[in-house]
Amino acid sequence: MLVRVLAVGDVVSEPGLRHLEKHLRSLQKCEGISFTVVNGENAASVGLTPEQAWRIYDAGADVVTLGNHTFGKMQIADFLDDTPWLLRPANFTGRAPGRGCGVYDLGGVRIRVMNLIGRCDLSWGADNPFTAADRNLERGEAELTVVDFHAEATSEKLAMAYYLDGRVSALWGTHTHVPTADQRVFPKGTGYLTDLGMTGAVESVLGIQPQQSVEMFLGGLPGRFRPASGPCKAQGALVTLDSATGLCTAVERVDIR
Repeated sequence: MLVRVLAVGDVVSEPGLRHLEKHLRSLQKCEGISFTVVNGENAASVGLTPEQAWRIYDAGADVVTLGNHTFGKMQIADFLDDTPWLLRPANFTGRAPGRGCGVYDLGGVRIRVMNLIGRCDLSWGADNPFTAADRNLERGEAELTVVDFHAEATSEKLAMAYYLDGRVSALWGTHTHVPTADQRVFPKGTGYLTDLGMTGAVESVLGIQPQQSVEMFLGGLPGRFRPASGPCKAQGALVTLDSATGLCTAVERVDIR
């Protein structure tokens, strides 16, 4: 049985959230998508609220993943403990609320979703994501496993893909908000893309107003970042997985405007 899984890049602020709500259901229907994972850690620019998490879920996400801004809005803490479809990085300290891995039933096929965070130039306080991946692969049973690796360094993402090649169905990167063009199936059958990109305003710098980013790099005081407006894009990847082997047969980039 072939299972088509959609991964959607970081949803940035209200413009990105509205764009997701407008387009996700039609994309799922058009592409015959069985399961959707959306990274939502920037829905409130820095973090997300329970209400925004519900909006992403109601828009069509089966699982919402997070990253370094998981606790940008502290009201999400209790919600993480109570919500099985909301994942924070599995290699956060054990004192953090929530879970980083879950198994979900697709009707005869089980899919494990794992959320990890990188340590290189991002979250040095987290546990080792490589050994955390090993531990979580031993929890529960599933025919398919996909990984959202929220990391800064492309080298760390690529190394993780080689480390898990043949042991997970697909691995994609989030966090940089810029899509990469290296979609492929690795030698042992794991689908891969270094970064999905983002869901937010086209004319922006990572979703924020360009003039603010320019002012920051000029050495000025840009003030609190504000989301850019105007036409939006939803970027990500569509991976086709074989439930009989647990591996990937194809990876396609997605860019909906």
